[in-house]
Amino acid sequence: MGTTYHSPVLLRPSVDGLNVRENGIYVDVTFGGGGHSKEILKRLGPEGKLFAFDQDEDAVENAIEDDRFRLIPENFRFMARFLKFYGIRKVDGILADFGVSSHQFDRPDRGFSTRFEGDLDMRMSKRNTVSAYAVVNSYSYGDLRSVLFQYGELRNANAMAQALIEAREEAPIKTTGHLKQALRQFLPKFKEHKILAQVYQAIRIEVNQELEAIKEFLLQVPGILDKGGRLSVISYHSLEDRLVKRFVQTGKFEGEAEKDFYGNIDVPLKKVGGLIIPSKEEIALNNRARSAKLRIAERKWI
Repeated sequence: MGTTYHSPVLLRPSVDGLNVRENGIYVDVTFGGGGHSKEILKRLGPEGKLFAFDQDEDAVENAIEDDRFRLIPENFRFMARFLKFYGIRKVDGILADFGVSSHQFDRPDRGFSTRFEGDLDMRMSKRNTVSAYAVVNSYSYGDLRSVLFQYGELRNANAMAQALIEAREEAPIKTTGHLKQALRQFLPKFKEHKILAQVYQAIRIEVNQELEAIKEFLLQVPGILDKGGRLSVISYHSLEDRLVKRFVQTGKFEGEAEKDFYGNIDVPLKKVGGLIIPSKEEIALNNRARSAKLRIAERKWI
């Protein structure tokens, strides 16, 4: 394997949540370094199958040599389409680990991390035509304000958007360092990292259309999961977790759940157990785990 990835977050509880059947069919929609996939394969028998998705071209280097495994280099928003292409209409479990991989954070040239100087990129797939540079330098004031407020949950999004407009009028904002300098007035000493992380999150979500991809993915889950099949999802911020929680509860992202003729709530999934968060020991070993939340759901039998 070529590229080094850190240990996956909540590895055992997330795979335990799938309740892996020896000869079942499973999907890991965020392959990354293959940590979750390897654990699933350990629990599968010779007739089991595992399909994995990852839009990041670097992940292909980590493909697992196993006849039971296939890596599909695509965004998980296309899960149903590609599974159908391979003749798969129902699966026994789906695992998702949202957010940015440690590998992506650790590559300065990808522009994901506040720790490094690098080009404003933030694309999870190089096939994506919109980069962080395009968002910061070509979006209107209103669009920038909306991105920063909705996806970064920044209260002073108005002033930040105006500062970016003024900075780019003097010269294009090309690097992470330029971005930081343009927003310097909003970065008090003891809150600099936290606020920058929110700014980066906002731009990254817009670049990769992350929330829309998650919505499209979740809407496909009930149709693909066989009865009794499990969904295991790890989220890293409230915007992601809220979508997962609401979809499991109501089968939609807004409004009330549908009800049947008798007034009973009619949703395809039911939650399994409560919210799972990493232990103090795991957080000490892997700081990325500190904000992780795991939710598990099951496709109803009826």
